[in-house]
Amino acid sequence: MLLTVSIVNWNTTKLLRTLLKSIYEHAPSIDMEIYVVDNASKDFNLQQMQSDFPQIIFIVNKDNEGYAHGNNQVLELAKGEYILLLNPDTEITDNAIQILIDFMQQHSNAGAVGSKLIKPNGEIDKSLRSFPYPGPIGWEFTGISKLFPKSKYFSAYRMTYFDYENTAEVDQPMGSCLMLSAKALKAIGLMDEQFPIFFNEVDWLYRAKKAKFKVYYTPDAIVIHHGASSTKQVAKSVMSIESHKSLIRFYEKHFKNDLSPIVYYWIISCIKFSKFMKEIGI
Repeated sequence: MLLTVSIVNWNTTKLLRTLLKSIYEHAPSIDMEIYVVDNASKDFNLQQMQSDFPQIIFIVNKDNEGYAHGNNQVLELAKGEYILLLNPDTEITDNAIQILIDFMQQHSNAGAVGSKLIKPNGEIDKSLRSFPYPGPIGWEFTGISKLFPKSKYFSAYRMTYFDYENTAEVDQPMGSCLMLSAKALKAIGLMDEQFPIFFNEVDWLYRAKKAKFKVYYTPDAIVIHHGASSTKQVAKSVMSIESHKSLIRFYEKHFKNDLSPIVYYWIISCIKFSKFMKEIGI
């Protein structure tokens, strides 16, 4: 059995080094092939990294072609029965990787499983979301979800009611630490590169569930997540606009033919209004 690990790096090489050391420190019992894709980082020295980590396969892009493209470069080469997507700002603890492998083996219908993410201070990183269906997104944009944080109806998108100590079938665990099955990957295909930064794993997981694969969360595998180490290098307004654009693309791809024009354009209007409010600082 073989595990493929995919890490896409952009100007987070110091954190990447910490992650790579933690992978080997808490290595699973099976063989691994580890790929690091660097998207034209300013702080990345290939020769030094190859010298320090000779076991790792490095792919160096001349330009930053996005997170989805970087992962696809690995997914096209992956030989493992399972593929672990890791952000470079994560750290493996204890037997987290082995626990995820064991979980996938025990759940033959699993297309993916996400780990429990914790912040460096030990606080839980609330990393689960439902799919961005129109209703839950509407409650988020109008602020109603904040009034009812324990409601499974009004707070469905951010799942603020969820107990992160429970194993559960879910919609979309954060892609910072996400294990996929090669069987699901073969059936579903690669990440959609029209979602270069945001919603690429959401789109993949949505397609997985449409194809009848299960998606899970387990609290038994614990991974430290420093959080947004790449995206915070870009202005918040730029990231916000890109996030909204990706959400619109998601609706256009998956929901446009299922919704009445009135509901669809209500969603788009909410997104554009929210973006405008952010831009003017409200």
